[in-house]
Amino acid sequence: MRLTILAIGSARGSSEGALCDEFRDRSIKLGRNMGFTQLTIEELNTGKARDAATRMADEAERLSEKVPNGAHVVLLDARGKGMTSEDFAEMLGSLRDVGTKDICFVIGGPDGLKPLPGQKAGRSLAFGPQTWPHLLARVLLLEQVYRAMTILAGHPYHRA
Repeated sequence: MRLTILAIGSARGSSEGALCDEFRDRSIKLGRNMGFTQLTIEELNTGKARDAATRMADEAERLSEKVPNGAHVVLLDARGKGMTSEDFAEMLGSLRDVGTKDICFVIGGPDGLKPLPGQKAGRSLAFGPQTWPHLLARVLLLEQVYRAMTILAGHPYHRA
């Protein structure tokens, strides 16, 4: 199963970017033999419009165009539903086990995320009731992907 993270904004050269790289590399190494064949992060530029609503609509359109065909889409949204790490691992494992080819996680920009035109989200996920900076949400997602893989592998990283 291929995992894709589509995100507005660039993390390159930032401390958040370094953490993203660390958890992406760990996930790739561990997931390779568990049926997680690819983990790709694609960054799109923040919209240029002056007003937030137009910027968010533009970003949603561009994100929608990048979603792999037939992917199970997970939107990261403060209004979404929270999951425990075990539930997140179960979701990834179940989707892998039923033959899902692609999961696409979508992270909006600093203004948030509008619904993606032409895409039906399989889930809307929140990392708690707080609002997180979009770059930090990317780090949290990648850490949870790695944690989920360790849970599925029976690795001691997850100690809950």
